[in-house]
Amino acid sequence: MKSSPAGIGASAEGKVALVAGASRGAGRGIAVQLGAAGATVYATGRTSGSQRSEMNRPETIEETAALVDEAGGRGIAVRVDHLVPDEVRALVDRIRGEQGRLDVLVNDIWGAEIEWNKPVWESSLDTGLHTLRLAVDTHAITSHFAIPLLIEKRGGLVIEVTDGTDEYNAAHYRVSFFYDLAKAAVNRMAFALAHELEPHGATAVSLTPGWLRSEAMLEAYGVTETNWREGTRRSPHFAISESPAFVGRAVAALAGDPRVARWNGKSLSSGQLAQVYGFTDLDGSRPDAWRYLTEVQDPGKPADVTGYR
Repeated sequence: MKSSPAGIGASAEGKVALVAGASRGAGRGIAVQLGAAGATVYATGRTSGSQRSEMNRPETIEETAALVDEAGGRGIAVRVDHLVPDEVRALVDRIRGEQGRLDVLVNDIWGAEIEWNKPVWESSLDTGLHTLRLAVDTHAITSHFAIPLLIEKRGGLVIEVTDGTDEYNAAHYRVSFFYDLAKAAVNRMAFALAHELEPHGATAVSLTPGWLRSEAMLEAYGVTETNWREGTRRSPHFAISESPAFVGRAVAALAGDPRVARWNGKSLSSGQLAQVYGFTDLDGSRPDAWRYLTEVQDPGKPADVTGYR
């Protein structure tokens, strides 16, 4: 039996997971931590060693699969454009043929450029609608094809990865009409899936990381994961940020929880689940970003993570 590196005893030994959108960021962190918990992980995305997506980032699904292997699991990279139904259908057929089951589906697909601080009438309609397709259609298409395999055995888990809890997003404008709509829609998809999956003994939740230190975020702050705290010179509130491993450990905890159905239909955060399951971020802390944003950053208080990580 494998346990997570966070020492929480979560195990996904023998389970098969599909992490859709695993080339970088939260998706990569989730894939790696599922591997650390013993899972076989299909890591999908549009950027492979031979082809990049429109985001033109260097991270690849093959690198993610290798990291899953290094963590102790089995990583399988498959290049898939989740906007193309035939490619997603072929992916699920492959998983069925190779594994005969699917236990965990993580919809983390994103990869969109956002026009921030522009009202809808000043935003590019083409860009905005493409954002919605990448953020919403991809999740719906993947669920359509993958869930029939997942519900063949009871106990399956679907995780919709978003940005912001239901409660937070309902009360805050997310600085772009299209981004706001996309992230609220993903939360709602988990709610709807929960109702549809419950009769089949499966669970659906939405899950948000906090201020995520993705590869792009680290670059924007001119830091690495090793010296990330230097980013607080630019933005003191960066002190509440978390590594992709943190949300990955949240997923591993859910995947290894025999009572995961208690969360069905809920909007969850990495910081919230850390308090329940006892896992930590790479530095041993438990950042609770959404509570911090509500109680410290949004009211304009000075940055102080005391009691929040």
